[in-house]
Amino acid sequence: MFKKILVAMTVIIGLAVPAFAEGQHHRVAFHVDQNDPKLMNLTLNNVQNVSKYYESIGDTVEIEVVAYGPGLHMFRADTSPVADRIATISLELDNITFAACGNTHRKMEAQSGNTVTLLVEAEMVPSGVVQLIMLQEQGWAYIRP
Repeated sequence: MFKKILVAMTVIIGLAVPAFAEGQHHRVAFHVDQNDPKLMNLTLNNVQNVSKYYESIGDTVEIEVVAYGPGLHMFRADTSPVADRIATISLELDNITFAACGNTHRKMEAQSGNTVTLLVEAEMVPSGVVQLIMLQEQGWAYIRP
């Protein structure tokens, strides 16, 4: 609980501080690893707020939402509680990608014995954890709502 409050405060403070120079380009990765509709909606709220903030100060931002483990339900066509929001956000924002963990996807298919279809907005990556590592190594900011 304390960790979530600390992360939220950090995001709020970061958004409240004006940028030193306009025209900067930012890259932000959001991490979802829980099958929790509240967390998924919080993540999407943060995505919209970050995008709106940087646009308002003349900056650009790339955003990637990475889901793995139970969080992959966010991108499953049959179980996503936020499918409609993802579709809407994808139409509104051209600066966002949704990365689905291939490892988790394979495990979910093996456990169910059926094909697990993802939302059309989601792109499969080999590993959600590795994707987050690669993004951070490339200088992306990392947010875990």
